[in-house]
Amino acid sequence: MDLSVDYLGMKLRSPLVPSACQPLTGYIENIKRMEEAGAGAVVLHSLFEEQLTHDRHEINRHLSAYTDSFSEASSFFPQTGEFLLGPEEYLNHISKAKRAVKIPVIASLNGSTPGGWTEFAKKIEMAGADALELNIYKVPRGSDISSAAIEEEYISIVKSVRAQIGIPLAVKLSPYFSNVANMASRLTEAGASGLTLFNRFYQPDIDLDSLEVRPDVLLSNPLTLRLPLRWIGLLYGNVKADFAATSGIHKAEDCLKVIMAGASVTMLCSSLLRFGIGHIRHVDSQLRAWMTEHEYDSLRAMKGCMSQKNCGDPVVYERAQYIKALHQYQPNRDL
Repeated sequence: MDLSVDYLGMKLRSPLVPSACQPLTGYIENIKRMEEAGAGAVVLHSLFEEQLTHDRHEINRHLSAYTDSFSEASSFFPQTGEFLLGPEEYLNHISKAKRAVKIPVIASLNGSTPGGWTEFAKKIEMAGADALELNIYKVPRGSDISSAAIEEEYISIVKSVRAQIGIPLAVKLSPYFSNVANMASRLTEAGASGLTLFNRFYQPDIDLDSLEVRPDVLLSNPLTLRLPLRWIGLLYGNVKADFAATSGIHKAEDCLKVIMAGASVTMLCSSLLRFGIGHIRHVDSQLRAWMTEHEYDSLRAMKGCMSQKNCGDPVVYERAQYIKALHQYQPNRDL
């Protein structure tokens, strides 16, 4: 049974890849356990633009220790203790992970604006990362900022990072563009070898007791798979990139669906937080059992077979099926 897949120019033994998550891939022992459980690669937790900005600011503050130039500005940045690892520690984490496991180690860089933080990508490559996933997390507030300007910022960031490194680059993409297909194509032209669909923006909540806005993390569920499933099916064969499906991958059936839609790898996060790292082994076993029952020798044989490109009725991915689905739906009880 061949579960190997090709992703970002690398041959992985399995499509099961733990995604960027500090509680999961922020610790070397966890990464070793992931390899033992059958993971094909790991994506390290993200290093944030704010960390790099804060680090540079701290250097400048110490160089100007006898002035008040930055005393107020220092409050603009997250405190160092809010992050598991600082920039230098992150580079050491990459090096330690590479020594600890044989599977590919993919670093993650998270930012939102063009700037000097993208230069850190070169240090990530030098630390030994096999590839880099670029997570661009931007929520514009100003009504005067056009969608075209936002897209240009994304392209600028990708080009900047691509110019710094020789290792493969993937971009974790948002689903909120006016034309996802156009943006996907432009990102690959800018230098992305792969696209991770989709980034989940964690929304704040309001505490009615304290009347405070607070961060809140809601883990994904299998229903959230529908969005990446649809767009990977639409983009496969039309955009020259490897696709990683993320959000809603909980069991083998989820992995099989997105691979049939055209994904190269399936990224796990919420399911591992719920069920533990050993869940990788369980999903691996389920994959093998399904493939044996349905007489598939390899995952490559099924990749993209249910994409829009190969689907007998490609309209199922588009608007006509929206109307059909609504008209066919029947509630399971009297209203």
